[in-house]
Order: sequence, then C-alpha cells, then structure tokens
Amino acid sequence: MQNFDVVVLGAGAAGLMSAIEAGRRGRRVAVLDHADRIGKKILISGGGRCNFTNLNLRAESYLSQNPHFAKSALSRFTPADILALVEKHGIRYHEKTLGQLFCDQSAQLIVAMLERECRDANVRILTGVKIERVCRTEYRPASEQSPRFTIETLVGTFRASSLIVATGGLSIPKMGATALGYQLAEQFGHAVVPCRPALVPLVFAPEDHDRWCDLSGLSAEVIASSTGAKRPGAKPAPRFREKMLITHRGLSGPAILQVSSYWQPGQPIELDLAPGANPLSPLFEKNARRDTAAVIAALRAVLPARLAERWLAVAPPKGWTNAALEQYERDLHAWRIVPAGTEGYAKAEVTAGGVDTAEMDAKTMESRKIPGLYFVGEVVDVTGWLGGYNFQWAWASGASAGRSA
Repeated sequence: MQNFDVVVLGAGAAGLMSAIEAGRRGRRVAVLDHADRIGKKILISGGGRCNFTNLNLRAESYLSQNPHFAKSALSRFTPADILALVEKHGIRYHEKTLGQLFCDQSAQLIVAMLERECRDANVRILTGVKIERVCRTEYRPASEQSPRFTIETLVGTFRASSLIVATGGLSIPKMGATALGYQLAEQFGHAVVPCRPALVPLVFAPEDHDRWCDLSGLSAEVIASSTGAKRPGAKPAPRFREKMLITHRGLSGPAILQVSSYWQPGQPIELDLAPGANPLSPLFEKNARRDTAAVIAALRAVLPARLAERWLAVAPPKGWTNAALEQYERDLHAWRIVPAGTEGYAKAEVTAGGVDTAEMDAKTMESRKIPGLYFVGEVVDVTGWLGGYNFQWAWASGASAGRSA
C-alpha cells in the first residue's frame, strides 16, 4: 500500500502537466501508465516533431456540448506559458502555417522536458502499470489527509486524496488507447457524451470511390465545410481553407481532417475546388471559344491537371450558354459529397465526445459530484482543431487540475 496526495492516471501531455503543477505545490504525486514509456502519442505527433501549440488559439476552435467550458482553463494557461517552458529547456521551434508551432528537432525533446519537470517536482512516474480497480474510500471531512481513492494495480495498491484521470481517448488503439477514463466516469456517476473519431479521413461511398480513388495521392487546396442539419441555435460549422488529399479509400488532408470533426453520418460535406478564383471567366469574354478544350484549359489553371480532366469527365457542362456555364462554375465551388463513413479510431488523431463538462468545474476540472476527482485532456468532451489546439487543451486542463488537486 502506497499513499500519495495525488495519483494521476495517464502519462500523456495532460497527465504529466497536471503532475508537474501538483508537484510544484509540494504535493506527493504518482503518475501511473499502462504503457512501457511515457508520452507515446507525443512522440508520434506532428510527424515526430510535436505540434505543441498554436499561436492563433481561441475558444471557438474547440468543439463541445458546452462551447464555453474550455475558456477558463485556456485563459489561465496560454500558448505563451507552454512557450516559456519550451524555451526554458532550450528547445528550438518554428512556426508553420496558421500559427502552428513545431519542434525543430524531435518530439522526444518535449517528452524529456516533461520528464525533467516531473523529476524536479518530485513526481514519481510508474510505467507498465495495469489498473485493476479504482474505488472511492470512505472520506472523513474532519481529516483532510484521509485518502478518498484506492487504485489497485498488478504492482500494488495506491491511495490518494485526489485522483486525476488523464487516460486519453479511443484514438490510435495500436498506441494503447483504452476506454478506462470513460468507464471510471460512469462508475462515479458522470454522464459521457457519445464518442466518435475526429480529425479523421473520410471514406467515399462506392460510386464516388469508383470515380475518384484512382487519383490517390493527388492533393489540391480547397475550402471544406460540413453541411446538413444543425442543432437549433447552433452556429454554422466553420469553413477550412487547406489542402485536400485523395486517398485509395476517400479523402484526407488537413481540410478534410478539420471538417471531419463536425461531420455526422448521412450528412454531405461541401468542397470549394477553386477558392477565390473564377476559372471560367475567360469563357465569358467577347468572341471566346466555348468548347471542351476551353473548359479543360480553364480548369487546369486552378486544379491539378488530372483532377481537372476527371472533373470534366465526371461532370461535363450541360450546355454552352451563359446560364449553363455560370451553373458549372457554381458547382465547382460547391462539390457536395456524402461520405460512407470515416477511417475510424485507427486513423483518428483525437476522440470527440467524452466526460460531460456539465458535471465539472471549468476552473479546476474537478468533478461536481465526487470531491477530489478530476478529468483532463482528451477524455473530456472538448476537442480542438488540427494544428496544436488539442495539445494546448491538454496543457491547460492539466495545469488547472494540478493547481487544485
């Protein structure tokens, strides 16, 4: 039996940050993880360079049943705070598109940074620890040091007055993802918003597969958006201007990953294949040719050649009048596709849904039902855009819990 003030379940970004903040307050902290090493998802993120935050951070870049929940934590641990920590450890970084910050070298430097901070805060980290059972022990208010939680594992039993659940979501099961966090939430009486893969490639329906998938590997800049029914009073889904990639099964690339988080089964997505351009405008000039050759030349000016040729083959103009050509150009700006589904958790970068924020304190991440119980990171119903937003939520939610637990 080992006693701690705080036990953290999960040695990812959120769990390690919560442990660091709690340890800095003099709390006796243990981090338990079933993996053989810490920060495994950090190591593969950003192509191995860890897109650790985004300079354009705003609360509107997060999905949740309560869109306001993330604001408090994000305002109290900002991109400037994680940058200060990165710079303290001499980690060089660079900005890519849209405010995304990456390490110049390996993501291993971020893991080493977190490990060093844990060591300096006297945090004990145990890997290869399988959780067998977590239960709430009798808590006597007269004694604040009385343990509230018992965590039984194959290497021993741990007791703590605070328990931080940072077990992550269901994405990338080959990295060891499990449903433990959601199971614990339900065990302690918390509602869980239904989970689904997010930031995930989309799969074509059979007819679209036959039309497009032989163009696998082709990419183009598009504006992508999710259409279809919305909840009453909900804001329209955002539009993303980034790259689209055709795959052997459907669509991927940053624009598609972004819009996938908003997509619901049966809904179409809409793609503007010529953002900011009017490629058919030469055909409206006086004495301009209006034939297939003129159209393909116009399309090739804004699309990759193979995509332009395929677009014309799949959807030729319905005539050469002004009205027909105007409609043809509108169709180019509003290609509607109904995906058959997604590539699932195996290819999803994150999990949407999770522990219902209605039953959590937005400032501390503490359960409103069970004193001393906290949920942080991906296990919570807060999902960020692609590009460092989910790492920033991990840092911010972890810091909030660690400063309270």
